[in-house]
Amino acid sequence: MVVKNQIKFIKSLQQKKYRNQNGMFVVEGIKSVREFLNSDYKVEKVYVTKPDIFNMDAPEMELVSAGELAQMSGLHSPNSVLGVFHIPIPKKLDVNDWILVLDDVRDPGNLGTIIRLCDWFGIEHLVCSEHTVDCYNPKVLQATMGSITRVNLGYTDLTRFLSTIDLPIFGTFMNGASVYTKKIPTAGILIMGNEANGISATVEKLVNHKISIPQPASRAGMHENQNTESLNVATATAIFLNEIRRE
Repeated sequence: MVVKNQIKFIKSLQQKKYRNQNGMFVVEGIKSVREFLNSDYKVEKVYVTKPDIFNMDAPEMELVSAGELAQMSGLHSPNSVLGVFHIPIPKKLDVNDWILVLDDVRDPGNLGTIIRLCDWFGIEHLVCSEHTVDCYNPKVLQATMGSITRVNLGYTDLTRFLSTIDLPIFGTFMNGASVYTKKIPTAGILIMGNEANGISATVEKLVNHKISIPQPASRAGMHENQNTESLNVATATAIFLNEIRRE
């Protein structure tokens, strides 16, 4: 039986403040929890409503009622599994490959999708500004579908980070050179900006190469007849990463 203090603690981890204070976060769903159990993440506890889901002999497993799990869960329709894991210390960056940088991406769905894209394209390192949405936000974790277990992610002051890194820095802008014609090196930094404002002015000063995704020639001159001003940041990230890996 789960005591009230346990339920209160797990429920508190839905908030960034308490995740940071305790160095732990919550994962829900059989597939996602299994991904974390098979990764380098340290597990604190896994709560299940059915004994045949996982090996219940493991000391971190605890059988609970559906009602108890519902009290812990942050979902409207709770799953049958909830895991509590420790937030890891980010690994050292590999400067022999591409590193993706996010400058204040705020939408949980966008960050989750971008993490999945990093996993798909083999981008091991993702560096986020301090105001980018928390990667252990439940909505982000849900959107990553377990991919976060294979991506090294950390938060830092981007100005300081970019000032010390010895790699070409590519920033994405509406008026940049076409990514399709730009010579792409084997390693570098790719910066994606905020959904509404793009890359900040302070970060822009550190960019060596401004690149963009041009519209097809058939769309040229049609801006006055369309409402689309730019691509969604996750969609744009997919196109840029594809070009980086294609080269």
